[in-house]
Amino acid sequence: MSPYRVQFAKQILGVPFTVGTVEIARARDPERAVRAATLRFARQHGVEDWRERADVAEVNGAAPAS
Repeated sequence: MSPYRVQFAKQILGVPFTVGTVEIARARDPERAVRAATLRFARQHGVEDWRERADVAEVNGAAPAS
């Protein structure tokens, strides 16, 4: 299990602007990290679906181990 950092961005006129970052301490693979991060992002912003606040969620590789 590896740590991951998932960035959320809103695209305006085709240009992505980062609106948030979620770090996942441990996930089996990047897909599971994104799934966990989208749930956490939505909870943090008080919305049902993360897409209300962002257009894109992408894994930026493994986060540095703490």
